[in-house]
Amino acid sequence: MSVVVIGLNHRTMPLDLFERMTIDGARLPKALHDLGEREHIGEVVVLSTCNRTEVYAIAERFHGAYADVRNFLSELAFVAPDEFADHLYVHYDAEAIRHLFSVAAGLDSAVIGEAEILGQVRSSWESAGQEGTAGPILNLLFRHALETGKRARTETGIARGTASVSHAAVEMAAERLGDLEGRRVLIMGAGEMAEGMATALQGAGVADVFVANRTWRKARALADRIDGQAVRLSDLPLALLEVDLLLTSTGATVPVVERDDFAPVMAERAGRELLIVDIAVPRDVDPTVADLEGVTLLNIDDLRRFAQAGIERRSHELAAVEEIIDAELQRFRSAASARSAAPVVAALRGWADDVRTAELARFESKLAGLDDRQREAVEALTKGLVAKLLHEPTVTLKDTAGSATGERLADATRQLFDLDDPA
Repeated sequence: MSVVVIGLNHRTMPLDLFERMTIDGARLPKALHDLGEREHIGEVVVLSTCNRTEVYAIAERFHGAYADVRNFLSELAFVAPDEFADHLYVHYDAEAIRHLFSVAAGLDSAVIGEAEILGQVRSSWESAGQEGTAGPILNLLFRHALETGKRARTETGIARGTASVSHAAVEMAAERLGDLEGRRVLIMGAGEMAEGMATALQGAGVADVFVANRTWRKARALADRIDGQAVRLSDLPLALLEVDLLLTSTGATVPVVERDDFAPVMAERAGRELLIVDIAVPRDVDPTVADLEGVTLLNIDDLRRFAQAGIERRSHELAAVEEIIDAELQRFRSAASARSAAPVVAALRGWADDVRTAELARFESKLAGLDDRQREAVEALTKGLVAKLLHEPTVTLKDTAGSATGERLADATRQLFDLDDPA
């Protein structure tokens, strides 16, 4: 069996197609069970964020698992496989593990070193655990991924400066507007990203911050935390008349702001320009809103281009993070090898000790005249012989565990010594 990751992200796929393949929290349990029931997939974890949708799986057969995931994505988005298959990326075994560790470390994000991704990796793993689709291999893998991400942030400077998508969105808006001093801002959403943008605004000198959300209680809670003002969605058009900047990141699966709703607002603004930064995936704002006079609409693709400067500023930290990833990769492989080899090694040692004790029992009458010290010597001698005989087979089984060779050797060992299958 192999660790496989099959995915797509903001770099490999056009945004309008990518956003159709995101999986929000409400749909995640069904997606996990759907994938887990497919023929060639054992364990599975799904990581879906504004930057990526990735399926991590233990594959019985690589090509079969690839087809299972591709078909799942096709059914999810109602898109024929031929329309997106070329945009998928695939890694397996060591490269799949390295990819996950890089994701957790923030190297694969639109904003390098971003803080949010570590929590998203943890949340995805926990969801798979709750649904029973993550087993011993992926549990070990994701535990090491989180440790890799933590080390990258504490032992290097990869997360210094702007290291979150939400903070980068505010910085991009400030650059476009010149600055945010005295500006009036409306935040649409009240989740983690929205809160991050609200926090970033607190030190930017804005005059007023309004918060709108489908759930009034959440809008008020976030507004209270930042000394802002909550706005009901029914009053959204009035709020949009007053603000200079709209920042949006909700969990909606369809646009919250349509062109037909926005056109009267812009007409009433009488030429006053409005900047919109929509970092939601799927997008909150209908892309055709950008065609309205006075509107500048930026999305996650624009944010990625803006964040490229941050990548260049922190590029000197990449080598240090890569060293951590290499070390954690080796540590994971050692742990995984020991774990996968442990059952057959234990069975082999148990069989050998049973043979040893049976032979001692068979010669009991001939050993009857031995005193305690002599019996201890015989016991030590027989145990030592068994240990020496099993040393090389044990080392080989552990060193090759997790590979095709290791599986063949483990199967052969079980057959040769008639050992019970650990399953």
